[in-house]
Amino acid sequence: MRDRGYYAESVERFNSFTKRKHDLFGFVDILCLKEGEVLGVQTTSLSNASTRRSKIIDHENFKIVIASGIKIVVHGWVKRESRWTVKEIVIE
Repeated sequence: MRDRGYYAESVERFNSFTKRKHDLFGFVDILCLKEGEVLGVQTTSLSNASTRRSKIIDHENFKIVIASGIKIVVHGWVKRESRWTVKEIVIE
C-alpha cells in the first residue's frame, strides 16, 4: 500500500489477557491514508478471502464504517512459484 502512495499503519492489537488479536472496528488490520481517501484493509490467505468478505459485510460495524466514508478491501495472499501475490477484493 505504501508503494501505491498510502500512509499505512497496522491497527490490529493483541490482548494479552485473552491471548487474542483484535482488529479495528472488528475487521480492519491495516488503515491506509491518502489525500481524500481512507482505506481499511483486511488481510488473509486467498483461500479464505471470500469468507472474510462475508464476515465483514455481516459485522455489526460495517454499515457505519462505510457510511463514514472509509473504503474496505480484503487482500487475499497466495504464494505462486516462490513469489507472494495478492488479489484485492473491494467491498461495497
